[in-house]
Amino acid sequence: NNRGSALGYLGRYEEAIASFDRAIQIHPNKSEAWYNRGNALSDLGWYEQAIACYDKTLEINRDSPETWNNRGKALGNWGRYEEAITSFERAIQLQTDFPEVWYNLGIALDELKRYQEAIISYEQATQFQPDFAAAWNNLGMALFNLGRYQQAIANYERAVAIKPEFYECWYNRGMALFNLELYTEAVASYERATAIKPDLYQAYYNRGNALSNLGRYQEAISSYDRVLEIQPDYHQAYYNRGKILYDLGRLAQAIDSYDQTLKLQPDFAEAWNNRGIALDDLERYEEAVANYEQATKLKPDYFEAWNNRGIALAYLKRYSEAVASYNRANQIQPDNADTFYNQACCYALQGNVEQALLYLQQAIKLNPERYRDLPKTDSDFESIRINQRFQALIQE
Repeated sequence: NNRGSALGYLGRYEEAIASFDRAIQIHPNKSEAWYNRGNALSDLGWYEQAIACYDKTLEINRDSPETWNNRGKALGNWGRYEEAITSFERAIQLQTDFPEVWYNLGIALDELKRYQEAIISYEQATQFQPDFAAAWNNLGMALFNLGRYQQAIANYERAVAIKPEFYECWYNRGMALFNLELYTEAVASYERATAIKPDLYQAYYNRGNALSNLGRYQEAISSYDRVLEIQPDYHQAYYNRGKILYDLGRLAQAIDSYDQTLKLQPDFAEAWNNRGIALDDLERYEEAVANYEQATKLKPDYFEAWNNRGIALAYLKRYSEAVASYNRANQIQPDNADTFYNQACCYALQGNVEQALLYLQQAIKLNPERYRDLPKTDSDFESIRINQRFQALIQE
């Protein structure tokens, strides 16, 4: 048994198991050998066999809180959270002041999204062990999941005060600050995380998002570039990089970024739509239409893509197809003034006065501030500008 424990300590788990097997052959009712064998199996990720060993241990000694705790951990790692909770609760009955069990119970409750109960568990863990940094961090995460960001931050700060190199906690603190729209502070927190763990690509990614929200676009692009150096297949970084490049008017580069996104994630409807928008701005309308069609194929209720497809078709003077696209957008969002206005423009360009007025009236009804003034200078309505009903609509 002692030899097995020494081998386990060295990470030589399979040899350790063989040692425990020999100890069990000699003393079949030696609970420590069964317990240690379970620990070695757990360390190898062989949870089902580990649980069988813990059960055997408990047959010999029902009152071992450590065994109930480790059995619970193995059940949790195997995804059997309800049973894990039962095991942890049994350990707590035997030893209330066992911080690790309270912590593990919190993790199992977290997995079941029972965050309020998890909070109570983590609080117990920190009460019994005030320097338990991981418990303070998890307490913060449970509060974060309930949207209680300010309280989450206070707990993350307790954790990093105990363990300043706790990079996950600096990252989690950044996420909470981000959700409070405290982007500058979030950036600083992400930077603390990456200073400790330079390959933490998630921190660079969210740093990029925070910098983007601060309008610091060039720095955001650099942050996304760093993500892609570490994790070249992180499609979301290419996508967000594309959005920023588009906003900076660097359309060809934006399209390149969307191309990379779609190479990695071909079913990303939003990337097809945004690629279409960039092509529209370059007056490459045929290609834009094809991109919007790809987006709607992937996401049939994608309002923006149907509306954008209509706009591109209208530029190509394919008005009937544009109207059909706007109709589809209308079915998805019946009270969106933009599509009614766009349809009115198409009908006016076709010389269909009745339909143009009907759709313009609906657009004005839904958004009078915007759509009573816009037609006054919109060249699409040139052919009906002197129409009295048109004049009445925009003057009311």
